[in-house]
Amino acid sequence: MDESNINWVLAIASLLAGTGIGALGYHLLNAGAGHLQKLRQRLAERDRELAALKDGVDDHFATINGLVESLQRDSDTLARRLEEDAATLAGHDRARRSLEVTFAAEEQAANEEYAAPRDYADGTGGTLSEDFGLKSGETGAPQPPRY
Repeated sequence: MDESNINWVLAIASLLAGTGIGALGYHLLNAGAGHLQKLRQRLAERDRELAALKDGVDDHFATINGLVESLQRDSDTLARRLEEDAATLAGHDRARRSLEVTFAAEEQAANEEYAAPRDYADGTGGTLSEDFGLKSGETGAPQPPRY
């Protein structure tokens, strides 16, 4: 072969190799861009979901706030009604005395029913005494329970 033909063959082979390498590089870089595009799409989808959840929480708190305000209004209305009824009953001495006796009896019963707890034992045989749990005639230090 001639030297000029070898140059042409070498040039064509280099061109084909360069084209192949370029196509392979483009394919690899484009695949990364496609993956990046999918990630961006998923991120945008998550952002939309997060915004929807935030709106839902805001709506929930607004509803709860309205319910609390309604409860407060109802409580105020009930308190006013009780004051009016108490004022009406206060005019009737017999009804007032009856209510006072009833409330005093209920308060006394409640105080007796729910006595304050004590941190000491009654008498000498309480749970905090030295010989609690010992059988009669048994002496000595109590042994810890075995598990």
